[in-house]
Amino acid sequence: MKLGPIDSSRIEAMAAKLQAAAARTAPATTNFSSTLAATASTAAIGATSGAASGVAGLSAAGRPGSVNESTKVSFSGALKQMLDTVNEQQLKADGLSKRFAMGDDSVNLSDVMIERQKASLSLQAAVQVRNKLVSAYHEIMNMQV
Repeated sequence: MKLGPIDSSRIEAMAAKLQAAAARTAPATTNFSSTLAATASTAAIGATSGAASGVAGLSAAGRPGSVNESTKVSFSGALKQMLDTVNEQQLKADGLSKRFAMGDDSVNLSDVMIERQKASLSLQAAVQVRNKLVSAYHEIMNMQV
């Protein structure tokens, strides 16, 4: 399977639509858009790197409220970071496969297979995040106002 660079412009546009729709439908007392963004960005980051640096919209006690600007994570930034990581893993696995096929003695078959599996798993995780985003988008668009 040949994959090129991932174009994140459509995903960023969908994220902007989700945030706009959430801002229109959420009550004034609940910060739904930042909570949704934080949940999705935590899932997106956790799916590829295993750790998130912070969750926007949640204080230290886990309550919505005061947000420390240093720990605030933008949804589109986290999504772009995840897609860039997936793209890098795909390119790394492709390069390692080419080196092995050309007869490079420094590349083992086991290394190639491990990198291909890592790239495959990260792509599957990205597809699952995309599927969840699309279903959340459809659910928000189908809400009665």
